[in-house]
Amino acid sequence: DWHHLDIMDGLFVPNISYGMPIVKTIASHASKPLDVHLMIVDPDRYISKFAKLGAYMLTVHEEACTHLHRTVQAIKKEGMKAGVALNPHTPVSSLEDIIQDLDLVLIMSVNPGFGGQSFIENTYEKIRKLKELISAKGCETLIEVDGGVGLKNAGKLKAAGADVLVAGSAVFGSSDPSATIQELKDS
Repeated sequence: DWHHLDIMDGLFVPNISYGMPIVKTIASHASKPLDVHLMIVDPDRYISKFAKLGAYMLTVHEEACTHLHRTVQAIKKEGMKAGVALNPHTPVSSLEDIIQDLDLVLIMSVNPGFGGQSFIENTYEKIRKLKELISAKGCETLIEVDGGVGLKNAGKLKAAGADVLVAGSAVFGSSDPSATIQELKDS
């Protein structure tokens, strides 16, 4: 279990979320590790700041990084786990040369920036391709899926190879979030 925090700058994605003071407050009260997802331009500028705030996992978008390998190494140098997110139409093959350095790959199953969107169905095939790449390279990289995740597709996502599910709208839109979380785990 992790707390997944979406950080949006209004540039890389059209929406704006919260900034570092809110992350600091969440970190001071969180009983679970922080999984920080940066949907921002120039994420390198903020790596050390999120490390100081207590991020356990820091995920950047492949599409936002000029030198992805350098960014991943900078995240690890700060003592965090390194993740890379792929937008829905970015191919898994873009990670072939770096997959062995990643702790996690986040597959976006909606276009990033807003909650409550419809799930993109080709995500299942993308998960399978990523699982094949991870296996071929002999890695233990986790696969996380974010966007349109809920009780209707959680089991199928796990069966395709997903290790971690981000189900914000399903959980926060539920009348009983704790029960929904348990149902997602059990699916």
